Amino acid sequence: MSDPTILVTGSSGFLGKAVMKQLKKVPEFHTIGIGGKRSWDLTNQKYVEYAMNQFEPDYIIHLAAACGGIGINREQPGKFLYDNLSMGMNLIETARKYNKLKKFIMVGTVCAYPKFTPVPFKEEDLWNGYPEETNAPYGIAKKTLMEMLIAYKKQYNMDSSNIIPVNMYGPNDNFNPASSHVIPALILKIDKAMQNNEDIEIWGTGEASREFLYVDDCAEAICKSLTIDTGPNPINIGTCSEIKIADLVSMIADIMKYEGFINYNDEFPDGQPRRCLDVSKARDILGFEAKTRLREGLESTIKWYQENKEKENLIDFFNCIQ
Repeated sequence: MSDPTILVTGSSGFLGKAVMKQLKKVPEFHTIGIGGKRSWDLTNQKYVEYAMNQFEPDYIIHLAAACGGIGINREQPGKFLYDNLSMGMNLIETARKYNKLKKFIMVGTVCAYPKFTPVPFKEEDLWNGYPEETNAPYGIAKKTLMEMLIAYKKQYNMDSSNIIPVNMYGPNDNFNPASSHVIPALILKIDKAMQNNEDIEIWGTGEASREFLYVDDCAEAICKSLTIDTGPNPINIGTCSEIKIADLVSMIADIMKYEGFINYNDEFPDGQPRRCLDVSKARDILGFEAKTRLREGLESTIKWYQENKEKENLIDFFNCIQ
C-alpha cells in the first residue's frame, strides 16, 4: 500500500512553506505542494479538477489565499471576496465529487469574527455580528467556506477540519509594502527610517490590540489536525495573549535598535479594536499549545528579513495569492 498523499494548496506562500517543512517530519505521508496563481489558478475549476485527477490526494490542506493588510483590503475588496470564495468552493465541491478524500483541512481567518466580538474570541461567536469593515470581504468569504464544510459534513459526511489562526508572522512573510500585514509592514517601515535617518508614522492610534502567532506553531497545529477527529466546527489557533500596537512597535524598534520618533496618525483606521482568541478547543481537541514567545519570534523574523532583504523580489510587488 502506498503512503497517503497530502495536497497542499498555496505551498509556495508564507504559511505554505512552514507547513511543507513540518510535513517533512512525517515520513508516512507523501506531500505534494501547488502554489502561485500563475501556475495553479484555483479560481478556475479546470485547474482544480486536473490537480485532483493528477495527484489523487487522500488529504487536502487548503492554504491558498488572496490576502493582505488594511490598505490592500480597502483597495481590492471585490477581488479578495471573489478569489477566496471561488478557490475554496471549487476545491470543496471537487473533493466531494472525487469521493476518495479522507479529510479536507480548511484554514480560515480571524478576520471572519465580528468587529466587536467579546474577548477572548470564542468559536461560537463567529456569526454574532458583521466583521470589521476593511477586512469584511476576505473574512466573509472564508467564513462562508467554513460553513460550507459544516454543511457538507451534514449532507455528504465529508470529513474536515476548520482551523482559524490569529495574525501570523515569521520568516518568509510577505514584505511587499503594498500588501504586507502588521509585523512585516512595521519592520519595513523602521528599516527604511533607519536607512534614511527619519521618524516614522504609524496608521491609527496604536491603542488597538492584536494577538500574534509564530508561523511554525500554526503549521504544527494544522499538521496535528490531519490525523485527529476534529469534526467540521471551527477551532481557534493562537496564543491567547494580546499586545497593543504601540507596544508592538516599541518592541520591534528595540530589537532593531531604532531610536527615532514614532508618530501615530489617528486619521487612519485602527481596524478591529481587539483580537485575542480563546484557544481552549485547540488544547482540548488537538493537544496544541503555541511554543514561541512573541519577542523570540520577532527576533527570528527580523534576523531572517535582514539576511534576505537584498534578495531579488523579496519586497517587490507581487500578487498575494500564494
